[in-house]
Amino acid sequence: MTALELFQSQIGNTLDKTPSPAGNWLAGTLLEIEVGKIKVSYTVQPYMCNPAKILHGGVASLMMDDVIGMANYVAESEFLMTTVNLHVDFLSSAQIGETLEVTAKLVRSGSNLNHWDVFIKKESGKIVAKASSNMIKTHVKISDLGF
Repeated sequence: MTALELFQSQIGNTLDKTPSPAGNWLAGTLLEIEVGKIKVSYTVQPYMCNPAKILHGGVASLMMDDVIGMANYVAESEFLMTTVNLHVDFLSSAQIGETLEVTAKLVRSGSNLNHWDVFIKKESGKIVAKASSNMIKTHVKISDLGF
């Protein structure tokens, strides 16, 4: 089974048993995945919020970075890729109990670097945050990681 097929078998399921402990803590639901695109939903929980009881920017950044990581994994590179940068714009707030969709799309795939765009949107379509990110190939073989 390819990485893409493995993830596609998880569509509709809670992502709480992945190789990413931080992603498991977020406990999103995989909505769709294909090479170059992914969509995951999250429900804002109290432990994801800042003192103003809105989604913490660090948690929003984690959501976007983790979703990009999953999508990058199914691109089936022989080597693990890691985030070089994550440029985030926070555009509106999200309240406890709101459902958010995080969608990432591959903009450019190179031999050493992949560039992604990602958006967090409310069910209304309002953008909560957007980001761009570059991931760089490491010297760690995915097959050596055991997943």
